[in-house]
Order: sequence, then structure tokens, then C-alpha cells
Amino acid sequence: MGDNAVYAKRVLLTCNGGGDDAISRGIATSLARHGCRLVLVGDEGALASTAEHVRRCAGGGGGGGAAAVAVVGLDFEACDEAAAGAAVESAWHCFQDGLDALVNCCSFEGEVQDCLDITEDEYKKTMKVNVITPWFLIKAISKRFRDARSGGSIVCLTQIIGAERGLYPGAAAYGTSLGAVHQLVRLSAMELGKHKIRVNAVCRGLHLHDKFPVSVGEGKAENETGEVMPLRRWLDPEKDLASTVLYLINDDSRFMTGTTIYVDGAQSIVRPRMRSFM
Repeated sequence: MGDNAVYAKRVLLTCNGGGDDAISRGIATSLARHGCRLVLVGDEGALASTAEHVRRCAGGGGGGGAAAVAVVGLDFEACDEAAAGAAVESAWHCFQDGLDALVNCCSFEGEVQDCLDITEDEYKKTMKVNVITPWFLIKAISKRFRDARSGGSIVCLTQIIGAERGLYPGAAAYGTSLGAVHQLVRLSAMELGKHKIRVNAVCRGLHLHDKFPVSVGEGKAENETGEVMPLRRWLDPEKDLASTVLYLINDDSRFMTGTTIYVDGAQSIVRPRMRSFM
């Protein structure tokens, strides 16, 4: 992708944290290797290991800021708008000179279950973590971008269950929340463009450790569903998404906003065939 200096953005990246969060860990590591300075936002304790992993993997990637990683704590389920705003303010000052982008990877998937079995508490948690708190963060960082007159890029990571063409059973709350994110991206892009703020989404496909493949059995998912996927494989959560995110936060995509890019190996297109196998 050329000189790392071209891609050396200052990025607030939300993530679930912990050893099983391969998606945000893979994105963070790739961005750091390209010289980005990162502020990881989420569960502070869980993110300590993620930050150390990113520093270790990106430390030899070239450039003095290649492994610059800070952590800011935020409880996505319990926070209010003021707490989210405070987290953005802390992140803004981590590198003394502001931020260039927000990448929201944090999400709550919940259990794969019949829609009539979803409890009120789980539905509320799903909407809070996946829609309301990300909106608080988008709002807070957009005000910073506006006041600094710097512009900025916002990228929301979603999943095919939030798209009309990628539905699968057992995820009514999760899919509804991500569908709302798709609409939030379009509407925010329409209104924030006057401040030179771009808002886009990356809609990812499923990997073998997502709840739906696990619910039908990993062996069955790998052996049978692989036969109908155009690329004959599932998403690699640590390698398949980062280049698209990197593109969207950088100036190469300066005329892109309000767009959802599908990085799903055409899983969403072949969903009817997948379901017949599953």
C-alpha cells in the first residue's frame, strides 16, 4: 500500500477485547503495522491484552508510531452520553493532536434463539451496545471534527444479518440492531458531509466461530456450507477486513460516504443455498 506515512492516521477503535475478539484485533494490528496510532476503547481490563498483542505484532512494522497504542475504558452497556463523550475526549488527547477516524468494531451478538424467546433485557442490551452507544461516540467525535475543522472518517463494522440479503434464523435482536446501523450510516453521512466528515460501513461475512455456525455445528458448517460458498471458505477474521477499513479511513476514499462495502465472500448472495445445506 505504499509509504506507511500516507496511512498514519490517528484512530479511535472500539472493540470487545479479550482473546476471542479476532476481528478487532486483526484490524487493529493491521492499522498499527501501517503506522496508525490507535486508541482502543472498551473494557479496559480486557483490552490490555489486545493492546499488548498489537504492540508486539506491529512493533517491527516500521515508523516511530507503528506500535503507538493507548487504551480508554468505556462500558458500552452501562454508559450514558456523557460517559461516551468523556471517552472520546480522553482519546482525543492521547496523542496530543486529535484524531482522524473512528472505527466501531464493538458489538453484542447474543444467543442464537427463536425470536419469541428473546428477553426484554437481552433486546435492550443488544440495541444499547450495537446502536445507542455507537451513536453517542459518533456524535461526540463528529463535534470534535466539526470544531477542529479537520473533517474525519467514521467506519462502522456490521455483519450480513443486518442486511436484507444476508438473513439467517435465530438473530432477530442482533439483525435488527445492525440494520439500524446501516441506516444510521446513510443518514449520518447525509448530514455530516458539510463538516467534511465521511461515514461508511463494512458489512462482514461469517467466520466459523460466529454464533450461527457454532449453533449448527462447526463440522457441518465447514464441510457442507463450504461447498456452496463462491470462495469456498469462511471469513478469516484477522486478515480479510483490515485492508477495507484502512482504505475507508484514508484519503484514497475521500469521495466515499454513506456506503456499505460487503466483505463477505458473497455469503449474503448465496444465503438461500446456504440455508438449504444448514
